[in-house]
Amino acid sequence: MTEHKIQVGDADVEFDQDGFMLEPGLWNDAVARAIGREEDIDEMSEDHWSIVNFIREYWKEHDLAPPVRLICQQCEVSVRQIYKLFTAGPARGACRVAGLPKPDGCV
Repeated sequence: MTEHKIQVGDADVEFDQDGFMLEPGLWNDAVARAIGREEDIDEMSEDHWSIVNFIREYWKEHDLAPPVRLICQQCEVSVRQIYKLFTAGPARGACRVAGLPKPDGCV
């Protein structure tokens, strides 16, 4: 069941009841910025993009979201910094902006 959708360019991007993309293949930078605005991120910084792109690439390779500890190591950020950048946290905020489906264990 679709909770909501947004128009990004020519695409209708649909989200589940938890706000995660139903079709992650539609994700692109414009979609990330649109989701970011829903997450109260006015402007995606270099740090935002570093985290989002790492999460996205890890997901493509492993079909699951990376552990927070790995995000911190690979992107050279602390957990505290992730929560400052994505106030909803690494799973709810960062994974959502990265266009992933709802990660296992995400509430």
